[in-house]
Amino acid sequence: MSSQFHLLKETRFRPFFLTQLLGALNDNVFKTALITLLTFRAGSITDVSPALLATVLPGVFILPFFLFSATCGQIADKYDRAMLARLSKVIEIAVMGLGAIGFVAASLPALVLALFLMGTQSTLFGPVKYAYLPQHLHDGELVGGNGLVESATFVAILLGQILGAWLVGVTDAWGLSAAVLLLALAGWWTSRGIPRSPAPDPAMRIDWNPASSTRDNLRFAVGNRTVWLSLLGISWFWFYGATLLAQFPVYASDVLGGGENVFILLLAVFSVGVGTGSLLCEKLSGGRIEIGLVPFGAIGLTLFGVDLFFATPAAPLPGDGSVSAFLQHAAHWRMLIDIALLGAAGGLYIVPLYALIQTRCEKSHAARVIAANNILNAGFMVASAGVSLLLFEAGLNIPQLFLVAALFNAAVAVFIYTLVPEFLMRFIVWLLVHTVYRLDKKGLDNIPADGPAVIVCNHVSFVDALVITAACPRPIRFVMHHAIFRLPVLRFVFRTNRCIPIASAKEDPKLLERAYDDIAAALEAGELVGIFPEGVITDTGELHPFKPGITRIVARTPVPVVPLALRGLWGSFFSRKGGPAMTRPLRRGLFNRIELVGAPPVAPEAATPDALQAIVAGLRGDRR
Repeated sequence: MSSQFHLLKETRFRPFFLTQLLGALNDNVFKTALITLLTFRAGSITDVSPALLATVLPGVFILPFFLFSATCGQIADKYDRAMLARLSKVIEIAVMGLGAIGFVAASLPALVLALFLMGTQSTLFGPVKYAYLPQHLHDGELVGGNGLVESATFVAILLGQILGAWLVGVTDAWGLSAAVLLLALAGWWTSRGIPRSPAPDPAMRIDWNPASSTRDNLRFAVGNRTVWLSLLGISWFWFYGATLLAQFPVYASDVLGGGENVFILLLAVFSVGVGTGSLLCEKLSGGRIEIGLVPFGAIGLTLFGVDLFFATPAAPLPGDGSVSAFLQHAAHWRMLIDIALLGAAGGLYIVPLYALIQTRCEKSHAARVIAANNILNAGFMVASAGVSLLLFEAGLNIPQLFLVAALFNAAVAVFIYTLVPEFLMRFIVWLLVHTVYRLDKKGLDNIPADGPAVIVCNHVSFVDALVITAACPRPIRFVMHHAIFRLPVLRFVFRTNRCIPIASAKEDPKLLERAYDDIAAALEAGELVGIFPEGVITDTGELHPFKPGITRIVARTPVPVVPLALRGLWGSFFSRKGGPAMTRPLRRGLFNRIELVGAPPVAPEAATPDALQAIVAGLRGDRR
């Protein structure tokens, strides 16, 4: 994670990071103080049901995201984002002034209005925040940067909720007011250091009509299928998370029989879990945008959500409501583990999706795409409050609500991965190189960061393409024999990865010609194409002669050729050592260490079969 934290030392990231951290902290101090007062000391402000307020008030905060995100997205694409960040902090100071009046006067209308306006200020800052990252970070830094932002956000949620609940217990309305005003001032101070962030579309005309701008933003987001479904995936996470978090105060008090500190403990465990999962993303993804982690996170969200239902006692266990009494029961420890793992799964789920959106959307529309995300998030979170109310009216209790949300999460995940198999394919590839194998990579920076190229590699096993896919920072369209392309189970992966089936002239001349046409089209489109020039998987462990197909490819489309070599796969379950592949046990065992090494690109005119074979043989060395 050292490469991740180096960003905190850089002026292009640190002031922005601190500004969003302080903003999230202040939001949650205010919200938690308000909800804690209304849950545990409602009589001092209102006689409205605490359970109703705990469900409805989060909806008040997120309603502006639904109403104003599209307009704020346009503003963030039209004006300098550093200036907008500072403006949002000035607005925050004014809003916290209104909140201070509400605390001192014990006025529920003033507090609810401040909560709504705080959501409005966050609606402006949201598109700025996520559009700022791809503007100042390289693609290789996006996962780390998003991980830090998401981790910091949930740490701020944790600290804000702890501080907000603590302030309710130790100070009066004047102390609460001073705290939120000081945090707003600190956020404005740090925003002064955010470097200039020029607008990508300063000539754009803003549509101030919320209805039409929202319609246009969503219509634009729908145009990119992968981005659109990623937005839906993120929004579902916030539906699920809002369902859980909105009920934590009443869950802690009524279901578990705990006091305010038990509520804080639940929030702390969940927030630390999300922060940990977010920070782990860069390590588990190897610094690349690894969407294979998304299904992994989705599985965790369901499994641990279901277990939370079963771990919850049918009635409050004996105790005085303190944390120490709460922790004396083994059942409560199981619940805390479930909540922590739910948070970690959420971090693994959401960080790659944010990074994917930032890299796959058009740069000139980044803020508007994030605005579309905020609109969807808000809609899903408002729907979460409505669905929760309906389920409560139908007779469900809070643990049963958690169970229903976890089961729905499984259904949503299956639906999204059916529509975009790329997520599931990347998950399979990620599992392969983190369970069956341990993959070391050397020289892969020789693969061009953009533009067309042909990748050539020795062919040792049936999973060579998957291993290279897992290691390469860019998608590769592999050319493979049509019989391998049609193998059961693997066929799904190969189709999803847009592999190109090929046959010999004797087997199917039409398929052969179509394959060369597809290769040329892919290279002309700036893609990477991967081939195994031997044409067959080795049955001796040694390289077979490279065939002349590479000569035909680069003669038609002159592009660089990058030689790679796989080491350590010979003798594995997927190789042909000792007989047909996948019929022998894993001789080398699980977690076998394998390597993928690369050499500098070869110019097309020098990329002859003999020359490339010599390079690949040298890269492989004696280790097969």
